[in-house]
Amino acid sequence: MTSLNLTNISWTPLGQGHCHHSFQLRDASLHVATGEFVGLIGPNGSGKTSLLRCAWRFSKPDNGEVRLDQQNVWKQSSRWCAQRIAVVLQEFPDAFGLSVCEVVAMGRTPHKGLFDGDTIEDRNLVKSALESVGLPGFEDHEFSTLSGGEKQRVILARALAQQPRLLILDEPTNHLDPRYQLQLLQLVKRLKIGTLASLHDLNLAAAFCDRLYVIEHGRIVASGTPREVLTDTLLRNVFGVEALIDEHPLHGYPRITWITQS
Repeated sequence: MTSLNLTNISWTPLGQGHCHHSFQLRDASLHVATGEFVGLIGPNGSGKTSLLRCAWRFSKPDNGEVRLDQQNVWKQSSRWCAQRIAVVLQEFPDAFGLSVCEVVAMGRTPHKGLFDGDTIEDRNLVKSALESVGLPGFEDHEFSTLSGGEKQRVILARALAQQPRLLILDEPTNHLDPRYQLQLLQLVKRLKIGTLASLHDLNLAAAFCDRLYVIEHGRIVASGTPREVLTDTLLRNVFGVEALIDEHPLHGYPRITWITQS
């Protein structure tokens, strides 16, 4: 049973105003329960990535606590966190000529000793992870030669090989076409592990998230189920856009149609 709790997180980045991905947080709190898929939504520059960075022990808050399974992550080692939390970012790592297999195998590193080699279990986990993201047979491809969508799926495979208790995703569908957007989120949903994801596409958030948090100017301004959160009033106030909200004809979750000015 794994849960994540961020309580009253405040954080001001050094050199604020010069870092594209860093935004001030003010008393932000959220909770991810075991097996829950939680979405973090908000306008560009609202603080989504900053809050996620606090959650995975990258940026230490000025105030507040980040607890995983009731343990304060800032009182644990980075290895302890890496054994429990896997992260999929918007940016791709510099792979320096590594193959896909080698990139995915990096997910096993937190569970191994300094001089441990790959085991049969490790190799099977890498193979299974690549199959899960629709890239069987890609083991020997050079990571740098892949398309953006393929790279994103390899990074998700690395996270799966890590066997995390908590998965954190920062705009995981940015580089994917609609088919793979749906496949990736369906896969994450099937994992049934606690997941916190920042999502740009509100219709995807409505379709896949159990609950949503809305962040604006570094503060959490709303939370609840997609049906509770995604109202025309909230979208107008937070995103500054008029929207028609009805029910998806097949699945019943909220469906957003943006209203453009003629």
